[in-house]
Amino acid sequence: MKIVRTIKQLRRLIQTAKQRGKTIGFVPTMGALHKGHVLLMRRCRKENDLAVVSIFVNPKQFGPKEDFKHYPRNKQKDISLAKRENVDIIFYPSVDEIYPSRYCSYIDVGHLTKGLCGKFRPGHFRGVATVVGKLLNIVTPGTLYLGQKDAQQCVIIQQMIRDLNWDTKVKIIPTVREADGLAMSSRNQYLTDRQRQEAPVLYQSLRLAKQHISEGKRQAKTICAMIRRFVQGKTSGAIQYIECVDAQTLTPLRVLKGSVLIALAVWFGETRLIDNIRIDV
Repeated sequence: MKIVRTIKQLRRLIQTAKQRGKTIGFVPTMGALHKGHVLLMRRCRKENDLAVVSIFVNPKQFGPKEDFKHYPRNKQKDISLAKRENVDIIFYPSVDEIYPSRYCSYIDVGHLTKGLCGKFRPGHFRGVATVVGKLLNIVTPGTLYLGQKDAQQCVIIQQMIRDLNWDTKVKIIPTVREADGLAMSSRNQYLTDRQRQEAPVLYQSLRLAKQHISEGKRQAKTICAMIRRFVQGKTSGAIQYIECVDAQTLTPLRVLKGSVLIALAVWFGETRLIDNIRIDV
């Protein structure tokens, strides 16, 4: 496994691999790797000749009051985990390597960035789209691997790739969960013992919503209210949003039909957790 810190070196390795006819798979991460990342890496390893993983905590997607400085970083653990999964290349650039002085170009994916998490994190998805766009230009993978937990991010990146004509397939891997249903996240380590006990209620509420829909409930307002009562009744969390949207366009729905994404964000103290479920109605 090679650890690469410069764009120039990575491009040279990618060019050599492509000249030899190798396929390139790519998993972008911000480090603090967990079992969700492991599944992405395993799929990438299985389906490609060259498996590339980036580890870069992207400052452009953090707001001024968010946790960029305190975001979990564990370089040696991340490298060991990637090596165990037989990753070929870890791209581990500095902030200056990705955003040199006088950097001023950004990618804005329009209305898709305005709802759900984007409503409460202005500029976040502009930062996400920009860094993923830059990484796609650097790595030029045939296939990009993303996790369904970040559902809005997946939709945005897929739209960006279509709009800007990148020759890259996107594979969305189902959310990886703990035994009790909590979606795996780098931020779970911030939870207190009590909050960790309460956090699985988020997924329980989504599964309950799915059950109600299978029984014939179709009003988004009714489903969201049910989720709200369930979460508020069983946790100390502060709900930021609960929404039912079209899974492809992220358009808010009043009546559930077609491919539906039910998404929520809840604060447990200083830790913000997100989760979602997709349902074909």
